[in-house]
Amino acid sequence: MPEFVPVSAMNSPALPHNASHSLYLPGRHLCQFRAVSAYLGLAIGDALGATTEFMTPHEIQSQFRVHRNMIGGGWLRLKPGQVTDDTEMNLALGQALIEAKTMQPGTVADFFVRWMRSKPVDIGDTVSRGLRRYLNQGTVEAMPEEFSAGNGGLMRNLPVIIATLSEPHLMESWSLAQARITHHNPLSDAGILLISELTRLAILHGQEAPLQSTIHHYLQKYPIFDFSHYRGESDGYIVHTVKTVLHYFMHTLDFESCLLGIVNQGGDADTNGAVAGMLAGAFYGMDQFPSRWLKKLNPTVKDQIHSQVDQLFEIFEG
Repeated sequence: MPEFVPVSAMNSPALPHNASHSLYLPGRHLCQFRAVSAYLGLAIGDALGATTEFMTPHEIQSQFRVHRNMIGGGWLRLKPGQVTDDTEMNLALGQALIEAKTMQPGTVADFFVRWMRSKPVDIGDTVSRGLRRYLNQGTVEAMPEEFSAGNGGLMRNLPVIIATLSEPHLMESWSLAQARITHHNPLSDAGILLISELTRLAILHGQEAPLQSTIHHYLQKYPIFDFSHYRGESDGYIVHTVKTVLHYFMHTLDFESCLLGIVNQGGDADTNGAVAGMLAGAFYGMDQFPSRWLKKLNPTVKDQIHSQVDQLFEIFEG
């Protein structure tokens, strides 16, 4: 397992005045590089974590000692480098944003339904139920539900983050609009906004991003996400996903160690890996990705990611 370091060892300088409101401060080309890194990191975390999804840490240790390589398999019997619904729903959301050139929940729902009808390798129960409600009733917002506090709205939100980099208030409203098509719960909303804001800042400022202060601010408002006494809960509950991601991101010093910690925890390892890969990818950049992972990732998915980020930047950040 990766060696952890204290949170205090992380370097998070203060955000320059007004930095979050302009793409020109850090430079558009650097932001686009980090956006691609976040997207590729998400796909890597998805493909890597799918192998150990629903396994316990003891089962993973018994079978792999440490799960380090993108070998596929798992309960879905994937090919090495194959992704799941985590990456595919991001691609569907991104295409909806590109087509509409704004957030239109009906267009997003249509693209999600098109994806669902393509017979994906996996689809979550809450997602499936929400999309079938949309087909039957035409409503683009699920009713608030106690049992809708899963991580499905968070896992697919990266295209919204990329499309609203310089407009944090718009990011909030668009994030909730796409998420509530299937997931409508106050905890789900809060977890989405926390991780999305951290990712937005990391894309804008990389390792200069004020992530510790941002986390501190959010935890004051939502102490349920406090990860200081993380106990290894790694299922699909949004609170557990946020705690898992923040624990491993803040207690490691590189992309590989962060993802290895996540996927060797098991549980909802593909989604937790995807969310962590998104944040860590934006923060560290793809030049710090292990080459064995990047080479193994499905080449079609890599091409789709590069193309989609180009289009999102052209439309929304031009």
